[in-house]
Amino acid sequence: MNKTLLSPSEWQLIAAQHRERAEAWTLPYRSRRAAGQMHPIYDFLFIYYRNKPSQLEVWHPGIENALAGAQLNATYKDKYYQQANSVLTLAPQRMTPATRHRLEMALKLCQTIDARPPAFACFGMHEWAMVYRGDTEGEVRHAERLPLRLSQEATDAYVRSRPIQCSHFDAFRFFSPGAKVFNRLQPKKESRLDNEQCGCLHTNMDLYKLASQCMPWIGSELLWKCFIFAVDARKLDMQASPYDCSSLGFEAVPVETATGKIEYERRQRALSEAAKPLRSELIARLELLLQESGSSASKEAKPAAAIVTGAANDYTTAKNI
Repeated sequence: MNKTLLSPSEWQLIAAQHRERAEAWTLPYRSRRAAGQMHPIYDFLFIYYRNKPSQLEVWHPGIENALAGAQLNATYKDKYYQQANSVLTLAPQRMTPATRHRLEMALKLCQTIDARPPAFACFGMHEWAMVYRGDTEGEVRHAERLPLRLSQEATDAYVRSRPIQCSHFDAFRFFSPGAKVFNRLQPKKESRLDNEQCGCLHTNMDLYKLASQCMPWIGSELLWKCFIFAVDARKLDMQASPYDCSSLGFEAVPVETATGKIEYERRQRALSEAAKPLRSELIARLELLLQESGSSASKEAKPAAAIVTGAANDYTTAKNI
């Protein structure tokens, strides 16, 4: 594919701007962690998804860009990148079989979810099911920071009052034991392709997890867009939960009421629509990367000079060459 050659001043500015926007999230997280505190909404994205703050802060150019004057180093490692004539580019041909398999599985999951019609009206009941009978058979995870909006008895009664239709395995596995029988599905890790769908808040939030697992191959711009999307999805996730998030500055979306259900589904549908272009871009990038990686992960990468031509030695920027 044709690549955009970025001069040193261009890509270094982009990398610095990316670090600045990422640090607006990562530095407060580090401070809270050092103080033994946790933000129940924002810190979920670092703890649950296990993508280190440093991995979000570092900028990677993606398959479409070439970096003039860049060197192979601790950030741009030779297991991912190739260098020739002072030009650095990603080298998909250097993927290991394990990496290629990981990207193939991410692509298959995204394609399957994308082809399946969305389902709504779950009303975020997964968070309620996680605290069902939390005083006797489970735990209320955020109890020290966030009290329940209703009493434990009223929370349990609401969980029992309606069928739950959670299709997301990673949410379902945190249900309290007594709540699992209320779910219409019994999703398992191996049945993700059969169950996950693009109306699910957590399935869409997981775009950030998938993007982070596909780094540095897909590039930091898509990773960042998925991160910001996940922040918005997590806000609704907790606002519709049984927790009182007012101390964090978030009003409840009281799904136990008719008005709250309408508001939840409205925002759930909006998030599903916002996730579509992100998933489509991830699919397109993975397809291209796997195509360029070749049939063998051990295939020697083409020299960067064979991919990017032009006056790279004097760092003249050529667009879409």
